[in-house]
Amino acid sequence: MTLSSYGIGETEVTQALWYEVMVDYPSYHQGDENLPVENIDWNQCQTFVTKLSRLMDRNFRLPTEAEWEFAARGGNKSQGYIYAGSNTLGLVAWYALNSDDTTHPVATKLPNELGLYDMSGNVFEWCQDWYGAYSSGAQYNPQGPSSGSYRVCRSSSYCRQNNNSWFKCFGRTYDDPTSKALDSGMRLACDVNQ
Repeated sequence: MTLSSYGIGETEVTQALWYEVMVDYPSYHQGDENLPVENIDWNQCQTFVTKLSRLMDRNFRLPTEAEWEFAARGGNKSQGYIYAGSNTLGLVAWYALNSDDTTHPVATKLPNELGLYDMSGNVFEWCQDWYGAYSSGAQYNPQGPSSGSYRVCRSSSYCRQNNNSWFKCFGRTYDDPTSKALDSGMRLACDVNQ
């Protein structure tokens, strides 16, 4: 797999940024604007990136699944960790055993090798792709299937146990693009040669 250069958010989109663009607070967990926005569906993410792109005169988007995983694994600086930045989940992730069943302000756990936070917990993150099987051949900027019923979600969340693979850099799941959950958020991506 080969990827073009791209930018990806240091953290999940916060409630503060969401409010600046959308002028609402959809999140279930509130009280700190540095909490990740959640309780949003994939379609709302598309509206958000369209509005933010107009405001900033730059083309923001959701990361593709391939971009998300490459970044979670530490990119070209990868040290081969199981989770995004460590082999010890609690150092890099808010999850069921340490979260008190709530989201936490972004960037309060250790970052991964690229300085990216919360890629193994806090909230699930929507990706651009339709969910489907990986292609076995060599690919350049893979985009996933051209259609489907579900969109890809990566990472895991504050309310999940660590007995599943979702927290691992390669962990993946999916949801209906109209589905909202108290642990579904997003991270921005953009092309760097804009």
